[in-house]
Amino acid sequence: MEQTVASQADELVQASQGLADQALVFLNSLVRPWNAYQVAIAIGLFIVAHLLRRVLGPRLYAWMRAREGWPKWRMRYLVVTHKRLRAIFFVLLIWLAVYVMRQVTWPSRSYLLAIIANLSTAWLVVAFATRLINNSLLRQTVRYGAWIWITLTILNLTDETERLLDSMSVTLGGMRLSVWLVLQATLSLGILFFAARFLSRATSARIEKNEELSPSMRVLSIKMLQLLLYGAAFFIGLKTVGVDLTGLAVLSGAIGVGLGFGLQKVVSNLVSGVIILLDKSIKPGDVISLGETFGWINSLGARYVSITTRDGKEYLIPNEDLITGQVVNWSHSNDFVRLDIFFGTAYKDDPHKVRKIAIEAAMGVERVLSFRPAVCHIVGFGDSSVDYILRFWIRDPTGGLTNIKGAVYLALWDAFKEHGISIPFPQREVRMLGDHAAPHETLSD
Repeated sequence: MEQTVASQADELVQASQGLADQALVFLNSLVRPWNAYQVAIAIGLFIVAHLLRRVLGPRLYAWMRAREGWPKWRMRYLVVTHKRLRAIFFVLLIWLAVYVMRQVTWPSRSYLLAIIANLSTAWLVVAFATRLINNSLLRQTVRYGAWIWITLTILNLTDETERLLDSMSVTLGGMRLSVWLVLQATLSLGILFFAARFLSRATSARIEKNEELSPSMRVLSIKMLQLLLYGAAFFIGLKTVGVDLTGLAVLSGAIGVGLGFGLQKVVSNLVSGVIILLDKSIKPGDVISLGETFGWINSLGARYVSITTRDGKEYLIPNEDLITGQVVNWSHSNDFVRLDIFFGTAYKDDPHKVRKIAIEAAMGVERVLSFRPAVCHIVGFGDSSVDYILRFWIRDPTGGLTNIKGAVYLALWDAFKEHGISIPFPQREVRMLGDHAAPHETLSD
């Protein structure tokens, strides 16, 4: 163990010494007259580029503001170009200087300028290319990582840097883990995950457009595809850089046993989500009721189901609740829904006439189905009214239930008023007891 640590320390010292020697040689070369002149020329060109940016930048900005109706992607790249205007001018000027100097003098006298030109061009290309990455943190990481690697490549310092990073390592069991290996794994995984994400989005869009699959099968297919793509990207990325997956499998098994006890609910929700997708009991667009929650399913997730109610609230219901609880799916096998409303009329009104008028009033409402006739029945004789139930059908529960009931009640009110049918209300008699109250004095409402 002590010999291993000592050998790693020696490797680290040797790699650091080699990189320092290379950097010292490069710094000493700047002292030479022609190299100092080239540095001065580069600084002068940078000042000229800065002045051009001060003069032409506002004009370009004013021209951009006048471009109304242009596509968003084009305006986005114009904004990036405006921000990098100084670098663009500097790259053009320094390559022009390199070309002129190679025509009038020895190539060695423009060697340093060519290095600066290559670095500036590479940095500018990376700055534009990384704009394709939407995530800001990932974009900055890729940008600075690419700049560092390109700089080391142009300066011929990659071998020394690789040895230095590889010497910074630790040994875990039979696996040697170095900084260089971690960077390689990170880069490989980043590229593979980016490719997996691109393929997942492209394929998911095509699956969503496939009308032959049910909505639940589309969601299940997309989830399984994402799992396969990201899992394959993870294992291929680690295998590419030489990571021993045998030890990783043992470690993941041990971690899985520990997490299984602490994440029982999470695992239960995941399994319940798979069951929901397989048995097609609910799917996006269905209208369901669970307890006091009534709304339509917005999306099916791995852990929860998103339900949007009529008042705009979005509830995230755990998948386990949908499996173990009693769920009313208003549109499971079809979209037809029967609704019941109750009302009462006075005893003096003919019940045959009341039933006929109630059915005609309900059938006259816009959302009530005409090919499934409404029915009206007497359900009892109350204290002050004859009680009825009116049943009618709709086929668009996503349009709401309370509003259609309100519309039918309003139609009943208008129809009863038109035909002279009264809706009774309880009558109460109040007697005033006391010395000054008349024997038969009453108040009634």
